[in-house]
Formats: sequence, structure tokens, C-alpha cells
Amino acid sequence: MTNNEIQEILQQEAQALLNIPITNDYQKAISLIIQQIHNKKGKLVTSGMGKAGQIALNISTTFSSTGTPSVFLHPSEAQHGDLGILQDNDLLLVVSNSGKTKEIIDLITLARRLQPEIQFILITANPEGELIEKATATLLTGNPKEVCLLGMAPTTSTTMMTVIGDILVVGVEKAINFTREEYAKRHHGGYLGEKSREK
Repeated sequence: MTNNEIQEILQQEAQALLNIPITNDYQKAISLIIQQIHNKKGKLVTSGMGKAGQIALNISTTFSSTGTPSVFLHPSEAQHGDLGILQDNDLLLVVSNSGKTKEIIDLITLARRLQPEIQFILITANPEGELIEKATATLLTGNPKEVCLLGMAPTTSTTMMTVIGDILVVGVEKAINFTREEYAKRHHGGYLGEKSREK
């Protein structure tokens, strides 16, 4: 691969990021997280299938390290008992590029049988997917073309999902006035733990 080809990939992904639609649902999603987790003492439960699931896991761990309790729930394992992790005042954040991932649709159905009042935030590329009709807040990726040569493997789309997760994390950090001292309490080990304790 040449330097020019690498630069082209970088430009494609950077442009896709700039094309993410910015809507009031970002404020709605952040307010939901504040309301359910910080005010009502629930937790943020993230989920996704395949590569989207890996992004959902990353979003969850980033939230937990920045003061918002969060866990990842695998949508298939949820059907085998793990759904029991859901409690009053929890909030779901699900990631589905297609907006119609069967396992995620099933998860929402089962979650609402267990917790009828549960709400969920959706990160998706599809403004017309089945999930969007049920979501409390929807954050669209802009449905960018994948940089994968086949146009199939999740590449650009997962970059968009990650950045949208970062926006939510930073928005909540700002809303709760999250401090370096609080970060240090949650992240003791490694370089970041040491750096967070520097005076």
C-alpha cells in the first residue's frame, strides 16, 4: 500500500466523521443518561452484535472509567439468563448499523417484558430501521461507505460508532463535572492511573 493510498483512506474516514448528522437527540441521549444513571441510580447497559458489539463494549468501559456505571450485555447471552442483569432505572444503549439486527430487536422485546419502562438509545446507520421506531433517542452515523475494498467489512461504520460513543461520554463528563481525582479512583493501574494521580 502506498502513502497516497493510506492518505486517501484517512481522508475518507475523516470526511465521514464530518458528515455525521448532528441533531437534538444528542442532548436527549445525554439527558437520559444523567436522569437514569446519575439521578435515579440505574446503570447504562450497552449491547450490539458482531463488530458493533465490540464497539458497544468499548463504549461501556469508557463510561465506567469516567464516572457512569455501565456494563455490556451480549444480545445472545441475554436470551440465556444474562437478561437478569437489568434492574429498575437502567438504560439501554444499543448499536446496530443496519437498525434491524434480529438479536437486538429480540433483546429490546425481552428487556421490555422484564422492565416495561426501560428506554434505549440507538446508534445506527439506518434512519428507517425497525429499531428506530422504538428508540427514545437515535444517533445516526450518516451511513458512510466502508473503506474496506469489498465495501462490506465494518470499517468506516465502526469508526463512526466509536466517535458517537465518545461524544456521549464527553457530554456526560461535562454534565457531571467529572474530575481527575474521580478518574484516579476508578483507574488505579498503568500509565493512565499514574498520570491521573499527578498533582
